[in-house]
Amino acid sequence: MPDYLDDLRLAHVLADAADAATMDRFKALDLKVETKPDMTPVSEADKAAEELIRGQLQRARPRDAILGEEYGIEGSGPRRWVIDPIDGTKNYVRGVPVWATLIALMDACEGGYEPVVGVVSAPALGRRWWAAKNHGAFTGRSLTSASRMHVSRVGNLADASFAYSSLSGWEEKGSLGGFLDLTRQVWRTRAYGDFWPYMMVAEGSLDICAEPELSLWDMAANAIVVTEAGGTFTGLDGRPGPHSGNAAASNGLLHDELLGYLNPRH
Repeated sequence: MPDYLDDLRLAHVLADAADAATMDRFKALDLKVETKPDMTPVSEADKAAEELIRGQLQRARPRDAILGEEYGIEGSGPRRWVIDPIDGTKNYVRGVPVWATLIALMDACEGGYEPVVGVVSAPALGRRWWAAKNHGAFTGRSLTSASRMHVSRVGNLADASFAYSSLSGWEEKGSLGGFLDLTRQVWRTRAYGDFWPYMMVAEGSLDICAEPELSLWDMAANAIVVTEAGGTFTGLDGRPGPHSGNAAASNGLLHDELLGYLNPRH
């Protein structure tokens, strides 16, 4: 069985390089921002960070494929790096510090690909989280200065803290009723958005979170961090992993109830 620790070390090196590039342009008055065909923003920093990561991967792992948000898929084979250079671009361009570079390695398995390494680096928050398959999930400044993460033990929805990104996506999905019913059942709700709720589920400071529409690069790194911290990460359809176009993450104890509200057919 591969242990993926060399890949995890490489992912940290990639994240270090991306952090330097993105922080250099964060809050820059002359930051260039364009609108993509799907009407979402992309900044020059998104493109520069992905180009930087791709260049380093092509030198360090020339046989591996790379899938990134800005430049698509390149290469083929059983191993695939999945990159979101800036998750939370809308925050980034407005000067809100809640954004991160997401770096994951996915490996071929029975029935498709599974995340085996994930690094989530949020330099404006001064935080980083990571995991490798069968090695646990950690947070800290570096591999040598880290603490292990575990999900919470909250087993009652009435005691649970629930995070989400926005209301509009649930309305578009036709699940707003179930979403609102869930918010009435839990102890606390907050809309932190993007990568951060998943990391807080892994840390045990949140118990459940969900988003109605996502891409693979939004989820791959988050998924391995949550599961290695002892949690559960699925689509709203209950399918394990980051493959459903949406996500539900929990401490495991509340997962079926979470899905029951957000996907009544589950």
